[in-house]
Amino acid sequence: MSFPVEKFLFHRGRLPLLVSMPHAGEYIPPDIRASMSAAALDIADTDWHMPQLYNFLEQLGASVLVATHSRYVIDLNRPEDNVNLYPGQDTTGLCPLDTFHKEALYQAGKNPDEAEIQRRVSAYWRPYHQQLEQELQRLRAEHGVAMLWDAHSIASVVPRFFEGRLPDLNLGTGGGSSCAPELTQQLQVVAVQAAGAGYSHAVNGRFKGGHITRHYGKPEQNIHAVQLEQAQITYMEEQLPFAFDEQRAARVRPTLQRFMDVMLAWAQSHALR
Repeated sequence: MSFPVEKFLFHRGRLPLLVSMPHAGEYIPPDIRASMSAAALDIADTDWHMPQLYNFLEQLGASVLVATHSRYVIDLNRPEDNVNLYPGQDTTGLCPLDTFHKEALYQAGKNPDEAEIQRRVSAYWRPYHQQLEQELQRLRAEHGVAMLWDAHSIASVVPRFFEGRLPDLNLGTGGGSSCAPELTQQLQVVAVQAAGAGYSHAVNGRFKGGHITRHYGKPEQNIHAVQLEQAQITYMEEQLPFAFDEQRAARVRPTLQRFMDVMLAWAQSHALR
């Protein structure tokens, strides 16, 4: 199986919406791969199949930014200084050392040192964030508003991070700091309606939004950012080989499309001219 080696994949859209997928990457460069454990090479903690799940974005007219490298190489949704985004809670870091199930990612004595971490920041983290920032600024300049949707997914049961089963749709706005409150309310209406199709939801619950949502969301500057952490059980098999399930995906896509519709309607009605 071949993998892309570009730092990221980017599609420039025509509407004031950027969808970021920072954990969708699967590629691990050979030099890093050689130091990793067998558990790491399963890349189990990937946000699997996100472009396929959101396969309507380009036709919709959104810009799309997709990571190509695994979060095990470097986590694009952590701050460059590796400050814990959830103080007091267990999290994985900028260059994670273990899986979500606490399996070591590196062979004994081969954890990345500070020089290697900084090399990865320069090689992979900064290019992604430079593209993200550049596109948000372009959207705001052209449309008077920029909307950022940070698309994520995670296994529905991960005891390390939360008890029991995760809600299906987890909206995060940095506790209310990354977008206008009225926008959050409108998105929550969509999530409530999705209960009719059997989906549960939370707003600023266990997942309040990572670095991307919190850093780039500046509602006072008319840049509104929202993270969706989606339970993978809604669109795929959660065990190896982590197969995509088109039947499940087809059921949940209308809700994802309605989220996008709300983001774009907000942009249209709140653009600064």
